[in-house]
Amino acid sequence: MIVRVSDTDTVKQPPLLPAAPPAATPPPTAATPLPADRYVNRELSWLDFNARVLALAEDHSQPLLERAKFLAIFSSNLDEFYMVRVAGLKRRAETGLSVRSADGLSPSEQLEMIAARTQDLAERHARVFLDQVLPAMTAEGIEIIRWSDLDDTEKQRLSGYFQDQVFPVLTPLAVDPAHPFPYISGLSLNLAVTVKDSVTGGEHFARVKVPDNVDRFVRVRRTVPGSAGSGRDSAGMPSSSVAAFLPMEELIAAHLDQLFPGMEVVEQHSFRITRNADLEVEEDRDEDLLQALERELARRRFGSPVRLEVSDDMTEHMLDLLLRELDVDPADVIQVPGLLDLSCLWQVYGVDRPNLKDAPYVPATPPAFGERETPRNVFAALREGDVLVHHPYDSFSTSVQRFIEQAAADPQVLAIKQTLYRTSGDSPIVNALIDAAEAGKQVVALVEVKARFDEQANIKWARALEQAGVHVVYGLVGLKTHCKTCLVVRREGATIRRYCHIGTGNYNPKTARLYEDVGLLTAAPEIGADLTDLFNSLTGYSRKANYRNLLVAPIGVRAGIIERIEREIELAAEGETARIRLKANAIVDEQVIDALYRASQAGVPVEIVVRGICGLRPGVPGLSDNIEVRSILGRYLEHSRILHFQAQDEYWIGSADMMHRNLDRRVEVLAQVKDPKLTERLGIVFDSAMNPATRCWVLRPDGSWQAQPDSDTPGEQIRDHQEYLMRLRRPDRQ
Repeated sequence: MIVRVSDTDTVKQPPLLPAAPPAATPPPTAATPLPADRYVNRELSWLDFNARVLALAEDHSQPLLERAKFLAIFSSNLDEFYMVRVAGLKRRAETGLSVRSADGLSPSEQLEMIAARTQDLAERHARVFLDQVLPAMTAEGIEIIRWSDLDDTEKQRLSGYFQDQVFPVLTPLAVDPAHPFPYISGLSLNLAVTVKDSVTGGEHFARVKVPDNVDRFVRVRRTVPGSAGSGRDSAGMPSSSVAAFLPMEELIAAHLDQLFPGMEVVEQHSFRITRNADLEVEEDRDEDLLQALERELARRRFGSPVRLEVSDDMTEHMLDLLLRELDVDPADVIQVPGLLDLSCLWQVYGVDRPNLKDAPYVPATPPAFGERETPRNVFAALREGDVLVHHPYDSFSTSVQRFIEQAAADPQVLAIKQTLYRTSGDSPIVNALIDAAEAGKQVVALVEVKARFDEQANIKWARALEQAGVHVVYGLVGLKTHCKTCLVVRREGATIRRYCHIGTGNYNPKTARLYEDVGLLTAAPEIGADLTDLFNSLTGYSRKANYRNLLVAPIGVRAGIIERIEREIELAAEGETARIRLKANAIVDEQVIDALYRASQAGVPVEIVVRGICGLRPGVPGLSDNIEVRSILGRYLEHSRILHFQAQDEYWIGSADMMHRNLDRRVEVLAQVKDPKLTERLGIVFDSAMNPATRCWVLRPDGSWQAQPDSDTPGEQIRDHQEYLMRLRRPDRQ
């Protein structure tokens, strides 16, 4: 039988075959459409993630100051969410771009839902602080006090401090026909003040900015001799003093009469504006990227407002004035009980009270690299085999940092090539690269100056590296370079050997103690050849698309992952024991999600550990029956990206999350870990995370998250994933 396609082409139709019996799980074909409501909104999913952070602050099993820390993290997270994600939605809504989200919502609909959810979370956040954490801190001798709580001696001393240290830097700004409403910088804390002229009786508005170059809290030492309650620590021992903190805005408010002499202060309230801080750098090949970025950083200060936080006792009259003068929509107002901007609790966390914090943990040195006191040559160790490092359980300083520092000092090393996305302010990594360049080595540093909110720091590092003779490049036009890679070229006799590091986290020794990440150190020739090709692409005009042992975005990561998901489906159909396990920060890419749905429909179990956003709905009958999604938060920020395809016996690690920006607009690298001893360690990470007794949150089909296991279940043994891994790496830890 012939079917006409065009005037010139014909296609043979195969003979009709008997219909196959219906399968228990429909095969993943175009004839089996996926439901339209299969995605969870990414913005609401992010707010759910921050709600899980808040739940840690509510958890009474957490040490008290760790609970305060999670309150601070919640605040900082929400600030960035508004500065970037909400700002982007507002821009689309205002410009009339009717691009709908994957779940079908318009920008305006999403903004309405975000506003309602954020107000609920802000109130809950404030109540956790005021009703739970603050009273508990007070009982432990750590107080956040008001001016009215001070005695006369304390007031006198702090008034002197105000006169000497604070008053000279304050600038009250009046608003009247001769004084237009002042510009309010993003995230600054301000006092809105109404004063009355004692002569004319007229009322006027003024703004006083709380200085951001001094600590938010003024430390007050208050003697409480052996009292019960606030004078006793958690062990019940009498305390001779209390660590008391007075908010700076309280100190300023108590002295407003000195800022407005001859005027009566009628009312004063705190407020805080959040502005659009998402940069749009026009990358013109004819303009220096650093200059373009610095211009945009200057503009960031003047981004449009996206949120107005006000104390919940602010009068309607004053709020109306702020809305009008700041051009803020009433829907963007968040009313907060108590203190604004609880990120200031980081200062309280700094109190020297180890009994109220997590017990210290000293990371282990990987056995291949010797002891901390008697380090072994890294290159000799890597010639014997690959090394997997798992931070913060494995020490960054005695593994990755040592690798780079030894390369810088080794006279046989000819070249070092490295990507830098984020690093610390006093970076030993950057210092090692500078030392290497000054020693005459060829050093290439790809500094991603567009790393969000680290742009200024990275510009500084780029210039310092250039001055030391390092070849500094900024990557590819239109793409961020997010991969974490380092290549060391070393002469060994008559041969040249390449040593490599590929990781999931930044080259930052400080965050490596707080972020959970994995990395592969290897001397495998094929990976060395791949990294050589990658750096040639980043520094030159190479159009390399295919690699031997790496998956590289923006071309190869999504395609490589989906290809392996489909292969797992095929092997399952052939009778192989198949399973897909995936660990990431976020999973929102629709193509990857749909591939996972198809795997579930084919009967392949899918286990996902995601820290933040997840756009997938697990457990939906006929769609995702075989998918389980968990989220683990805790002492360390779960940051690693690991993939496991069981039937193919493949483990991959890398820098990419399952997001459009990572897969389409960034240079990302995934590397396969092949050594069975190393893949066993990665398997342990998954086994521990998915253990039924592990404390976590489980994503339900409706997109909500449920804490599990239920601590109220009699006899339920609850295990902590991170504590287990700490004990595994340091058996001496009690």
